[in-house]
Amino acid sequence: MKTAICDMLDIDFPLLAFSHCRDVVAAVTNAGGFGVLGASSHTAEQLELELAWIDEHVGGRPYGVDIICPEKFEGKGMDLTSEQIVAMVPDEHREYVAKVLAEEGLALDDIGEEPFRVFGSVSDALGQQLLDVSFRHPIRLIANALGVPPGFMIERAKAESVPVAALVGAKEHAIKQVQAGVDVLVAQGTEAGGHCGEVTTMVLVPEVIEAIREVRDVPVLAAGGIVTGRQMAAAVALGAAGAWTGSVWLTTEEAETAPYTVQKLLAATSRDTVRSKARTGKPSRQLRSAWTRAWEADAGGPAPLPLPLQSVISETVLRRLDTLAEKGNKGAQDLATYWVGQGVGLMNKVRSAREVVRDMIEDYLDATERLTRSLED
Repeated sequence: MKTAICDMLDIDFPLLAFSHCRDVVAAVTNAGGFGVLGASSHTAEQLELELAWIDEHVGGRPYGVDIICPEKFEGKGMDLTSEQIVAMVPDEHREYVAKVLAEEGLALDDIGEEPFRVFGSVSDALGQQLLDVSFRHPIRLIANALGVPPGFMIERAKAESVPVAALVGAKEHAIKQVQAGVDVLVAQGTEAGGHCGEVTTMVLVPEVIEAIREVRDVPVLAAGGIVTGRQMAAAVALGAAGAWTGSVWLTTEEAETAPYTVQKLLAATSRDTVRSKARTGKPSRQLRSAWTRAWEADAGGPAPLPLPLQSVISETVLRRLDTLAEKGNKGAQDLATYWVGQGVGLMNKVRSAREVVRDMIEDYLDATERLTRSLED
């Protein structure tokens, strides 16, 4: 099939797969889709190794990179060190984390010597380094989340003749992105895992398409809760050029998702997710757990900190809890969470990434045939 995104990226099927796992990226690209490596927590050196590995395993087929250069975050423009960022975390929040752990039979000592530290970076300086690494490789798309991409990203991408994609959760955001020079919009509904807005995918996609029509025509990808081919067909029927997916790859054989988290994902329903600031300080959809409940407004604790300070007190803790959960620690299992969309209710078995792509293609074709038959009837 052919859509605007297929032509732009030279792919057979308009399925884009965001994943932090290089194996998933390569598998999807090799199956005819388009893998996008999430590099927000990488150093420049780590990203170089990951992209070199992908290059060796995709045989020249197209893939992309997603980095985060937020438009707004605490300390933006101040060139703070990691130590200075950690020092900005109030004692009240450190003590509350210890309290949350204690209620589940755990202590900060169980997390390690540095339970509060910067994990990854959201600085423009690192963003520029990651761009330098990315453009040393034959990437076909560069994507940015959390606001309008910085000017240096758009300018560099245009110089390299690589399209820039950006995520939006409201029509006014879409207009700003197109005016800034973005080439692809990802209209991400509230059903999505990770950072998302409040508008549903079904409403957001046509709303974005209509909103940008008078500014500039760019391909719009639908995102949010999409884990089947029939949902992709619905998105294309709404006017989208394809789908941007993430959650569906978390339970694939290639994924690096923590084993106990995979069990929780397979057992979860669409109602077992929550849009919460508990992990990053910005609203993001994730599995409900004792951790997300602890940061709800009526839980008696402090309000979540702004990005990136909430990540300082959550990321190292939650990653350590993944390890403890796998070893059978009940408290860690209750606290364990991960970003996932409401489509998790349709994710009920482990499959290879190639099998997911194949199933989505077949399901898409079945859906389009049903639509065709409805016209004939």
